[in-house]
Amino acid sequence: MAAAALKGPLSGSDYLNNKSTEGNQAVRRRVFVQTETGCVLGIELDGSENVHTVKKKLQLSLHVPTEETSLMCGDTVLKNDLSTVRNHSPLLLTRNCLHRSSSTPCLSPSATDLYQKDQSCPIEVIGCSSHFPVTKQLVNDIVEAMKIGIDPIPVRGGLGGAYFFRGINGENVAIIKPTDEEPFAPNNPKGFVGKALGQPGLKHSVRVGETGFREVAAYLLDYDGFANVPLTALVKVTHPIFNVNNDAVNGNNGHQQREQINKIASFQQFIPHDCDASDHGTSSFPVSAVHRIGILDIRILNIDRHAGNLLVRKLDDGGVNRFNRVDLVPIDHGLCLPESLEDPYFEWIHWPQASIPFSEDELQYIANLDPFHDSEMLRVELPMIHEACLRVLVLCTIFLKEAASFGLCLAQVGDMMSREFQGHAEEPSKLELICIEARSLLQISDMTVNYSSENEDEFQFDLEYETLNGDLSRISEDTVSFQKNPCEKYGNISMNYLSKLAETGETKSKSSINATSLGNKISNEQLPMSSSFVTLADMNEEEWLAFLENFQNLLHPAFENYKLGKVGQRLTQRFGTSCKF
Repeated sequence: MAAAALKGPLSGSDYLNNKSTEGNQAVRRRVFVQTETGCVLGIELDGSENVHTVKKKLQLSLHVPTEETSLMCGDTVLKNDLSTVRNHSPLLLTRNCLHRSSSTPCLSPSATDLYQKDQSCPIEVIGCSSHFPVTKQLVNDIVEAMKIGIDPIPVRGGLGGAYFFRGINGENVAIIKPTDEEPFAPNNPKGFVGKALGQPGLKHSVRVGETGFREVAAYLLDYDGFANVPLTALVKVTHPIFNVNNDAVNGNNGHQQREQINKIASFQQFIPHDCDASDHGTSSFPVSAVHRIGILDIRILNIDRHAGNLLVRKLDDGGVNRFNRVDLVPIDHGLCLPESLEDPYFEWIHWPQASIPFSEDELQYIANLDPFHDSEMLRVELPMIHEACLRVLVLCTIFLKEAASFGLCLAQVGDMMSREFQGHAEEPSKLELICIEARSLLQISDMTVNYSSENEDEFQFDLEYETLNGDLSRISEDTVSFQKNPCEKYGNISMNYLSKLAETGETKSKSSINATSLGNKISNEQLPMSSSFVTLADMNEEEWLAFLENFQNLLHPAFENYKLGKVGQRLTQRFGTSCKF
């Protein structure tokens, strides 16, 4: 079995150099198609394959209806051409996303040609498996164990389905979590069902069936094992132990087919440990371990870092104080990288270690982070990831880099990202307020540009012009006031600024400005905005870059104001919620 201490995925120039040496993709590719109800089929694509033939194969092989369905890869709805689909990509077949195509239909191959039985190995790594050599070894150990009758066992705890897969000596090698057995997913074994894959899940900004690729993203972003995230990959796995709530769901129409069930799942190396952080005193946790996990949590906006997903390993080095030394291993990152800013849950925020300043090594690590490189890497490795998730990654990494360079400690950074309750109302975090201000400046810029353009064309506005001119003067005064004293501005921001944004939006609708109102460009594919004060996905690329510029310009005044306001104060105790999977 592979050693427990693993080096993280390729990083920095090594990753880019490896990618630059890759040629064009081979004509033959393998993809993994999953339906909303959890049915999975691995399909070999050649140059003649298209969406029509893939649907036919699904219909014939799995007995699932494909009329009025769409084939998707992340945010992209695949039309008919599949040439852009990368090798080992997971695809999702969804219902009623598009009307029937009006393009010229393809000639349908015969049913004999299209019928396909998936004859892959029991566990198949999805994605760039060359980056996971240790995963292959773990997979081989598990397959050999299954051949001699050592089967996986279900995990009793948590809300979703999870299984320990074992090695030839009966030891736990990996924990596998099928995407269609997540909370609310169709085949959840613990009664938490009711939604199709792709719908809003336990957290509104994380869709059902998508926690698996987030687990992989956390591992890929943990360069050189900085935070100690265990090796994690996305796999297609076949075994009869998996749960199916209705045989018809997976196209299983008989006992023989029910024996082998295909699933797409996250695969994480099992790390032997003594307990989790909820069963151990936090005073003995190393400062560096807490800092490194916290740095990762901030980058990926982990909205569920509770004590139960921090494993504790006691280190025995033969010394006198051997039982006082421990190591922390972070697991369960399925609720990171949400599609919009959410209220994070950081268990470590009130630990004394989080209030100790970052070390020089930690500051250097943070300074070297490149969120745009990270985003591009995830686009390549996880083509199903949503652009909204990547924008959250970029925003939070920039926030961390600027906060660390300003001199804030881990606890202060986490506090600025966390919301507070005033009475029964939840107020935006400091981070969200900065984003709201950055959006408002973007809106003011749009209004000014449109006003200037209309003025050059010498349109006659009459009364409308007088109203618009007055509103722009008022907004300009607010902007000048903010530029003169940004710290004071941040002292009074909070929910009042949300009302101001709404008021500004009303003024725009009454005037003849052609700028698009905030929030009106959200596509049908974006999640509902129930608990989000800030949306990032509705901006085009130009707006996004302008927003980031505004965001960065506002950070240092906000940090200064935060430090002034926190002098002599302790961090507010938070009683947030977490979700133990």
